[in-house]
Amino acid sequence: MGAGCARPQTPIPRFLRRSFAQIVAQSIKIPMNKRETILVVDDNTRMLAAVQRILESEGYLVLTADDGLAALQMIQESTPHLIIADIAMPRMNGYQLHERVRQNPDWALIPFIFLTGRAMDSDIRYGKEIGVDDYLIKPIEPEDLLVVVRGKLKRARQWVRHQEQPVTSTVSETKTLIIGALHIDPTQRRVEFNGTLVQLSAREFMLLEYMARHAEQIIAPQVLIGVTHSLDLDNQEAGTLLRPLIRSLRRKLGYPAGDLGCIETVRGLGYRLLPPVA
Repeated sequence: MGAGCARPQTPIPRFLRRSFAQIVAQSIKIPMNKRETILVVDDNTRMLAAVQRILESEGYLVLTADDGLAALQMIQESTPHLIIADIAMPRMNGYQLHERVRQNPDWALIPFIFLTGRAMDSDIRYGKEIGVDDYLIKPIEPEDLLVVVRGKLKRARQWVRHQEQPVTSTVSETKTLIIGALHIDPTQRRVEFNGTLVQLSAREFMLLEYMARHAEQIIAPQVLIGVTHSLDLDNQEAGTLLRPLIRSLRRKLGYPAGDLGCIETVRGLGYRLLPPVA
């Protein structure tokens, strides 16, 4: 191709240049059939373009947005397999974007990674506390970014496969559980709340039944995920998988968004079912 036809390239930050060149050289050997979609959100256009090129060199399909609001619109139009977001952005920052994504049960299993220049211990702790899947600091070597991306996508695929498996449960007792205005029949898998029949999925029923058998006790996410999904995860991973299930259960019991209802969140510890009043 002649010089006049050369396509202009976005400059790569200096700390990425050598490693990126190595990745490009290796990318020819990488099969291009794993077209998993990654959404990258950053208001720094130079950083956005550099991360996009790194991911595309690995065969990923990359979407980009320059703030949280634009990212939300893109997610609604085409749900990505993974999200990488900066924190400090106009209109909607990374924290707010993460919160909105986790509020939607359809998006709850999407791995969410912060890639940010905020390197203070307090920032990192806060990111982990709200349940982000990983917290990466700029600048970052491309190999380190790709290792995290591969690991999170692999875990997400495992979760999806597990979600598709039939759910089986063992009824240990046949006696109807009565917790305040909540009546649970384990044999018939029937739930009534304030006299109204509540339709639950198999996992929602298993979760509610277990919490009812341990009413007013704090139960760690790790334990609850073992009950509902038969997975052995640490509390952070278990919390990520459990939160949408808890939200869905609250909604089906009739509580409005933002209302914890009879399922109390005990920060840093887990969840507790309180006897609901009629």
